[in-house]
Amino acid sequence: MTENCIKCRYGDCTSVCPVHAFHVGPEFVVINPAVCVNCTTCVIVCPVGAIVPEYDLTPDQKYFAAMNAKLARVYPQASGSVEPLPDADEWALVANKAGMLT
Repeated sequence: MTENCIKCRYGDCTSVCPVHAFHVGPEFVVINPAVCVNCTTCVIVCPVGAIVPEYDLTPDQKYFAAMNAKLARVYPQASGSVEPLPDADEWALVANKAGMLT
């Protein structure tokens, strides 16, 4: 999960994950890499292209892999579908959101 999800949290990905690898935070969702089986179904359904397989992360995105692993231990596991944040559409195309995490 990369910064495109921040402040959006559309959540389409959580309902298609066959192994329930997603965890829900206040501003976005993260993937537990210890659980993910790399089926990439979530990549297909994400409306903002926020999900990138670890092997396709660009050098400036690499830190998201560690962030996902860390936050998956803190955020509760997603159960079923997750609703988008109320102003998700306004944030969907905003760039450079990583520094906005609270």
